[in-house]
Amino acid sequence: MRIGSFVRRMFGPYERQIADAYRSIYIDIGSFVRVTHEWAPRANRILEVGCGEGAVTERLVMTYPESTITAIDVTPRVGRLYRGPRGRVQFTRCEVQAIARSEPGQYDLVILSDVLHHVPVALRQQLLDAVRTSMAPGGTFVFKEWEKRPSPIHCLAYASDRWLTGDRVRYLTRKEMRGCLAATFGEAALVAETRVGPWRNNIATLVRP
Repeated sequence: MRIGSFVRRMFGPYERQIADAYRSIYIDIGSFVRVTHEWAPRANRILEVGCGEGAVTERLVMTYPESTITAIDVTPRVGRLYRGPRGRVQFTRCEVQAIARSEPGQYDLVILSDVLHHVPVALRQQLLDAVRTSMAPGGTFVFKEWEKRPSPIHCLAYASDRWLTGDRVRYLTRKEMRGCLAATFGEAALVAETRVGPWRNNIATLVRP
């Protein structure tokens, strides 16, 4: 059962503010985007996979003023709460596999943030393979996930994801994350890693094939 949409409609004109406050409990988006920019200070074309309603996209478009951004998601609400400039951003409802088929090797920077734990285990490698196909030669991939760690905040994160989205979420340990990435990109491509506040569960990994 997906109750997230119903709950959010109850907030009416305050939905955006409530959504931002809720998200900030788990992740400092500003810090994540700053880390991304430090790792990839220049990118002509950016692909954000699993952009949701546009929270990270809004920070990206301000941080990369010369870039064009393609933001995709399978949700019908793709980009719905985005309030940034529209000229350089294209929101599309599709899977990354469609981008890999239609635009292989076109993106200097690809970002996948807090998506993989929503994807069925059997399909995860296929998704990462499509990410690699979409990357331009010499491109950068920034992968961010919530690490499975026994703690009260992890239990709260699971409850939020499970009951608000209705997905059968399965989080990964750090070892599992690196294993998935190495299977597609190779161990040597995992060149940096950092934790993003406010919780150590947030792991960002820099991947350069």
